[in-house]
Amino acid sequence: MKNLQKLPIYLLAAGLFVFASCESDDPIQENEGEVITDVTLLFTELDNAGNPVGLTFSFDATDPEGIEVGGAPTIETVTLEAGKTYRMQIEVRNSIENEDITEEILEEADEHQFFFLGSAFSGSSAPLTYVYADESGELIGVRGTVTVAANPSFNNAQMRVVLRHDLDKNYPGADSPNFENFVQAGGETDLDITFPLVLN
Repeated sequence: MKNLQKLPIYLLAAGLFVFASCESDDPIQENEGEVITDVTLLFTELDNAGNPVGLTFSFDATDPEGIEVGGAPTIETVTLEAGKTYRMQIEVRNSIENEDITEEILEEADEHQFFFLGSAFSGSSAPLTYVYADESGELIGVRGTVTVAANPSFNNAQMRVVLRHDLDKNYPGADSPNFENFVQAGGETDLDITFPLVLN
């Protein structure tokens, strides 16, 4: 203590300043976007009454580093039949942490929402239409109905799937699954991936 008392007061002040500076420079933990390594689109054909027909089939997009982080995800081409209606479900995982992100999305349903864009859904001649059909009634997009035009104007398109987190779902237009200006509703993008689409 005697040695400490002999130190000039300005050295003590400087030491406290450096310590405080180090403390304030420490990064504040924020709620970062989800790391998603695997996305699966599952399709089940529906009859005119909305009942499932046949087997469910799926298409995947994967990147072991994370789809929004890695450089080149592997993306399968989605193939659908003209004139048919499908139930589409989305499963997302973080294989790095072995986490089921779909479960988190459903638990935080009021904070998450998928949007469906690209030439497959956008414009008057878009071959696909999408309607939210989540079991909870919340607009999420984990489950929905996709209808393929009977006579599509083109057979090749792009299915862009965007997952937003912490958005304002009451923002005008945000209740549309094809809302092009989704950024205006705020929040962050957890996923933005485009699947090639081929219609038979």
